[in-house]
Amino acid sequence: MDVLLSPPGLIGLIIVALIFDFLNGLHDAANSIATIVSTRVLRPRYAVIWAAFFNFIAFLFFGLHVAATIGTGIVAAEIVDAAVIFGALMGAISWNLITWWAGIPSSSSHALIGGLVGAGVAKAGTGALVWAGLAKTIAAIVLSPLAGFLLALLLMLAVSWLMVRTTPHAVDVIFRTLQFVSASMYSLGHGGNDAQKTMGIIAVLLFSQGYLGHDFYVPFWVVIVCQVAMGLGTLIGGWRIVHTMGSKITRLTPMQGFCAETGGAISLFAATWLGIPVSTTHTITGAIIGVGAARKVSAVRWNVASNIVMAWVITLPAAALIAAVFYWLFEAIK
Repeated sequence: MDVLLSPPGLIGLIIVALIFDFLNGLHDAANSIATIVSTRVLRPRYAVIWAAFFNFIAFLFFGLHVAATIGTGIVAAEIVDAAVIFGALMGAISWNLITWWAGIPSSSSHALIGGLVGAGVAKAGTGALVWAGLAKTIAAIVLSPLAGFLLALLLMLAVSWLMVRTTPHAVDVIFRTLQFVSASMYSLGHGGNDAQKTMGIIAVLLFSQGYLGHDFYVPFWVVIVCQVAMGLGTLIGGWRIVHTMGSKITRLTPMQGFCAETGGAISLFAATWLGIPVSTTHTITGAIIGVGAARKVSAVRWNVASNIVMAWVITLPAAALIAAVFYWLFEAIK
């Protein structure tokens, strides 16, 4: 029998969802600010304020297609209850904390999706899965970093050709200014795609408890509180991961930072408009590797990049397993 929550219980579970959203912002702050910090265009404390602002206002620019995918396109909405949501959130939060502590830029998005899959399967078996939505999301694991890589690589080559007759000092000045634009774009893309994942979780929770009527939708107050939580998390920042993203993969110049952020932002904008919950971590990592490879292949620390890819591979199953455990614990004590 599905779990129906009392109002305090429902509020408590929504708070857990917002904690995940906050941690997502904290964990993925590196995605928005690593390049602009590593190129010394902005100091870290100013960079997080810049990124948090654009994270927050992202709802003004994008629809809610990603929230709909998370809410109804990973596991069937009719099997979702409080136990499934609790398991999914705790699986994602646990995996985020583990990888944050280790300084590994894993995907908060795919931790949440893995959590949904694990808790949904624990409740109703593989029949709970919406295979079309899940296949689209899994494909994005490969396609989002590849898109970021190719776009950043092509931008780097095009910009290098355009600037071939410009002095190094002039190039540095131009792209230090342009990085404010590219970092803003990337932060918008991050806030637009990532905050919607928590919106989808809270909305499907409300739907399962009968608060939305017969049709699934995302209430406006859910949009606002999720954007605020994401922005606050970014404001705190995840400094361990900033170091990995900003300097360990490859050393960046302002021109490279601009190309990486712009390539990543274009990828995120496209995915958000299409309703695909991609990983902002995967996308910016691919873009950073792309600008490094445009200079020369040896400029990329491939051992660091390979460790990051391994974290990507294990995120879905690891978060799913943890989520299943928390689902069973919730069922045992309810």
